[in-house]
Amino acid sequence: MKIIKLLLISLLFTACNVSPQPINYGSDACHYCNMTIVDRQHASQVVTAKGKAFKYDAIECMVHSLQDEFKDTEMAHYLVADFNQPGELIDATKASYLVSEQLQSPMGANLSAFLNEEAGKKAQEKFTGDSYSWKEIQDHLKIIK
Repeated sequence: MKIIKLLLISLLFTACNVSPQPINYGSDACHYCNMTIVDRQHASQVVTAKGKAFKYDAIECMVHSLQDEFKDTEMAHYLVADFNQPGELIDATKASYLVSEQLQSPMGANLSAFLNEEAGKKAQEKFTGDSYSWKEIQDHLKIIK
């Protein structure tokens, strides 16, 4: 009987897992545009407070999805790929964003994310373009929708 209780408790804890899911590059599809996710420098993901993960092939797809579909959904995680560390997902709310024609993203917004403001400024010096915070990039993408 104790074993059954322990199994039920552990099942309950794993069912409430509110953490990011690995992106299976080359097979997972973007939740917003349905393209296969292949670009490790531009992928992104959100995880709802209930633990449902949604994966995207580009940061702009994630932001548009948040603006269209998830306006009233509580999120536990907002994640973007760090351009300098392909495949490494970082906190989107703390990242720095660069829109540069020299850095093409899968959906054409030329949007890339960097770990922090310092990394974003270094990228801006190298690639030129416009720099944005998390809030600013959301406002920017509303305009170009």
